[in-house]
Amino acid sequence: MGGWFIRNIREVQWYDGGTAGVYGDFEQGERFAEFGFNFGVVWPGQPVALYHREDHQEGFLVLSGECLLIVEGEERELKQWDYLHCPPGVAHIIVGAGTGPSFLIAVGGRVGPGNTVYPVNPVALKHQAGVHRQTNDPAEAYASFPRPKPVPFREEFLPG
Repeated sequence: MGGWFIRNIREVQWYDGGTAGVYGDFEQGERFAEFGFNFGVVWPGQPVALYHREDHQEGFLVLSGECLLIVEGEERELKQWDYLHCPPGVAHIIVGAGTGPSFLIAVGGRVGPGNTVYPVNPVALKHQAGVHRQTNDPAEAYASFPRPKPVPFREEFLPG
């Protein structure tokens, strides 16, 4: 990437993740080395990813809509402007809820080992957001997910 830059959310590449909503890519296909910054839109019933825990802290901010948080096997409601701080080692996932799309920002550390575990959890499975067999391999965990497809940005992706 070479240095600093400015990118508008409307001008970056967006992807259709199928059952995992849509998301854009400020990183332009190259991971930021120290800090992850992700954003996307999920509709009711769509998980942003799969239930997991990792060695890095993460944070999630709901900019619009409603979501269901599954954290340590418990369900919690998230609504507009709610922020979730997730320390390392805490199992979690967010699923779209309510009656329309939800726009979220996710941030996280990337320094040091990135051991991720996808544990089996009945609450996550109930919401199609979990694995049936524990794994540390993301390719195995996401084997049933469709491969994301590049799509053009649409204004409906952003909150009002």
